[in-house]
Amino acid sequence: MSRLVAFAAIQGGYNIVSKVEGKYQKALQTHDASTKIGFPNTAYFLPVIYSLTGLKVETLEDIQEPLEFARGLLPPHVKGQHHLPYLGPLLDAGMAALFAFEIEEALRYLEEPDFYLHSEEIDEDAGKIWLGAADDTVFRKRGVEFVDGSAPGFAAIVGAAPNPEIAKMIVEEYQRRSLYIFCAANQNGTTVIEQLIEAGVQVGWNTRIVPFGPDIS
Repeated sequence: MSRLVAFAAIQGGYNIVSKVEGKYQKALQTHDASTKIGFPNTAYFLPVIYSLTGLKVETLEDIQEPLEFARGLLPPHVKGQHHLPYLGPLLDAGMAALFAFEIEEALRYLEEPDFYLHSEEIDEDAGKIWLGAADDTVFRKRGVEFVDGSAPGFAAIVGAAPNPEIAKMIVEEYQRRSLYIFCAANQNGTTVIEQLIEAGVQVGWNTRIVPFGPDIS
């Protein structure tokens, strides 16, 4: 594996964990530690953290332990003079970033409760185009499609296409395959969801084009 790739990924893990640690400390300054936290209308705590560590995050105070766990996963920085196998440390840095990103999203629900629209469809007129974490109702309703084969899988799109026309072409190809298309993150100041809306494509759970959020988290 490229030393440069490993260096960038591990450094990225450090940056992400540090950023979320700062957001957590800021949240503690404005909210009581017993403040409830999590994704709305769900019973699965913070699912990535819970499924991989068994840690239940229900209050702001509970974030401390998984955040410390994420910090502990971060490996030493790649050094220029000593060759080491990079895959293990790289995966640890990736998991640390995933845990931190999930905490960041939970903090967003606390700090910006109206940022995401709690619906299966967007409200373009109101400027609400991000649906955030899928709740239990969506999981029950959509999960059946993955079991019975009517939805053979999903594609994930991160960032944006070169232009709205290409974004539409890519997504329509996935739709012809009956795939769900999960969209997140931005690139060069735009997102694939904004490009699709510009191209006249209807987005939302019912069209299987799911606008999770504008950030990589």
